[in-house]
Amino acid sequence: MDLNIIWYILIGVLLTGYAILDGFDFGVGTLHLFHKKDEDRRISLNSIGPVWDGNEVWLVTGGGALFAAFPEVYATVFSGFYLAFIFLLFALIFRAVAIEFRSKQPMRWWRSFWDWSFSISSFVAPFLFGVAMGNMVLGIPLDENHNHAGSFFSLLNPYALVMGVTTVALFSMHGAIYLCMKTEGEMHDNVRRWIRPSMLVFIICYVILTFATVLYVPHINEAVRSNPVFIVFVVLSILTMANIPREFRKGRDWRAFASSMATMALMMALFAASMFPYMVLSSGDPANSLTVYNAASSQKTLMIMLIIALIGMPMVIAYTTTIYWVFRGKVKLTPMSY
Repeated sequence: MDLNIIWYILIGVLLTGYAILDGFDFGVGTLHLFHKKDEDRRISLNSIGPVWDGNEVWLVTGGGALFAAFPEVYATVFSGFYLAFIFLLFALIFRAVAIEFRSKQPMRWWRSFWDWSFSISSFVAPFLFGVAMGNMVLGIPLDENHNHAGSFFSLLNPYALVMGVTTVALFSMHGAIYLCMKTEGEMHDNVRRWIRPSMLVFIICYVILTFATVLYVPHINEAVRSNPVFIVFVVLSILTMANIPREFRKGRDWRAFASSMATMALMMALFAASMFPYMVLSSGDPANSLTVYNAASSQKTLMIMLIIALIGMPMVIAYTTTIYWVFRGKVKLTPMSY
């Protein structure tokens, strides 16, 4: 295994960590308006309050690693998806501001405004992430200089939109499971009733996306046929998905959440494995595609980065583990709460 493949895997791990950790933040936000009581909305915010900003470290680290290890990919994607990333940036900003400002004033109109801001931004961000992933799978028009030759509206194709909706559904299910784990009493019972419909919506979206992939993304089908190991990822993801309601019936919320995390990790692994060696696939001439080899930095740069990663990654993991351990258990409102 060479350095190019190692960094392909490491960036995949960072983005998977971000999807799992910030995914339930987005899910909690997407479902936020379903809470009717002000106290329930405050509990919802405080369930992610200690961790949401730390979860975004994984996105920042993943973006930084992509910039250093595969600069051409970073340049092509960020310039080609420029307007979409501006919308994403606004969504992330409004989500953060809403969390901090929402409970600063007691007026109903004030809290309602920030509740809507929090929920809408929590929907828009994963939707845009999903649209971006859908275009990466389907392929985007690249010229011989690896520049994006399409427009913003060409990114809003049916396949990418289905991927965006599926991502929102997945994160909503993930967030509902997390809320079940962090709440108690009447709110816990209310949130628990959301699990089945959120799973149903996700499964419907997942099935539609799978059929769309089979019908309209031939290179994925060829990758699966040429390497049957992909079937293992699919089977394992279905099994972990099926284990979620099983664990809930037995009252084991944490195990249900672990199954949801495993489902997301397996889906990301399937995405990465089916795309390899491409990082940005050209929908026109495949020769214009960016791969782990023609888009990578020098071997010396990759080696220096690997040394830094071996030092920094354990620190990030230790920090994340410590925060979740300190703030484990059910959410209680205090005078210092949001």
